[in-house]
Amino acid sequence: MPTLASWSQSFGSEAERYDRARPPYPAELVDRIVHASPGPDVLDVGCGTGIAARQLQAAGRTVLGVEPDDRMAAFARHTGVTVETSAFETWDPAGRTFDTLVAAQSWHWVDAATGPRRAALVLRPGGLFVALWHVFAVPDPVSQAFADAFRRVAPDAPFQLPASPAQAVASYEAGCARTAEALLATGAFTGPDRWAADWEHTYTTAGYLDFMRTTGSLTALPPDAVDVVVDSVGTAVDAMGGGFTTRHRTLAVAVVRG
Repeated sequence: MPTLASWSQSFGSEAERYDRARPPYPAELVDRIVHASPGPDVLDVGCGTGIAARQLQAAGRTVLGVEPDDRMAAFARHTGVTVETSAFETWDPAGRTFDTLVAAQSWHWVDAATGPRRAALVLRPGGLFVALWHVFAVPDPVSQAFADAFRRVAPDAPFQLPASPAQAVASYEAGCARTAEALLATGAFTGPDRWAADWEHTYTTAGYLDFMRTTGSLTALPPDAVDVVVDSVGTAVDAMGGGFTTRHRTLAVAVVRG
């Protein structure tokens, strides 16, 4: 069974699909980041394929990505994002500092002790730290099909699946609180601010299965195990008429470098 460390660098096996199937970040949150930042220089930690980086570039920011998976980094470079391949914990900033540090759907993979100190090191005084996560709920038949199949193929997975949509939101809310607490504990930050944006997305069966194959719960599993889960969920979505609409909430926690 893969470890959490290996799981964190498994997304590159589906880099092209990841970029195609993963949603962008709500424009209102991108705008808040831009307006709250004291300047244009952004460090994108765990930038993946560059989804958030490209949105920030389009808003006039200068973005440097740091990404531990060389396959994800290569894809991001191909789309016009400057990326250095490294884990954030061991990345050498070479004296560079930034106005903003963004971690979009990635800060939970950063070491909880090292990450906050490194963030303080690379942010200029008054600089903005923002971590964002998407949370969404699928219909119960889809959720149950996924949970049942996943437990069959990965009973020893190093994380637990949320039991309900409410539990998923509560889990991410708690993660935002822990992130803020760890940053404030360094004595280098003030805040926090909490931001959120609600939105909807309609999936077809094919579109949702495409998305599923990019999720951390599946990317590190053997292909035959992934197929078991995907087939089970596909059957459930087809039984609902071949699609459904999800309600998403994107959560963000922001602190400022003192």
